Amino acid sequence: MSDVWAGIAGEFLHLYPRGCRLLAVAGADADRSSRAADDLAAALRDAGQQVRRAHSADGDEQTLRDDVVSPFRTAQEPEVLVVSGPGILLATTARGMWNFAVWQLAGDEPPHTVANAIVDVTDPDAPTRRFADYCAAPASWGA
Repeated sequence: MSDVWAGIAGEFLHLYPRGCRLLAVAGADADRSSRAADDLAAALRDAGQQVRRAHSADGDEQTLRDDVVSPFRTAQEPEVLVVSGPGILLATTARGMWNFAVWQLAGDEPPHTVANAIVDVTDPDAPTRRFADYCAAPASWGA
């Protein structure tokens, strides 16, 4: 297990220690976000959490709300739902679904300015955490 995923899991659990919690792992490549979300879910399980996983290949917000998020919230179980998918998971109208968001990127892909954590998964076996200086980011990044 990567120290990056363990660190993000610890940060998330510090901020959201209990209850029904939702975490999005998004990026320019929806398939790549699935691997990153699986690794983060494993780190959360290693930290003693009950975790559910979901993936949305297209990021359709209404389908996610109706078929994934609403049933999860209704169940009221003390679990973490980790949803992976494309960048649209962090669209303006969808942001409110998540307690925490991770943006995964590779190489020189731009970060998303609303993500709580940014992880470079150019080498998925050795991810690195990035800390972006949003004062220097173009206004279009993450818009």
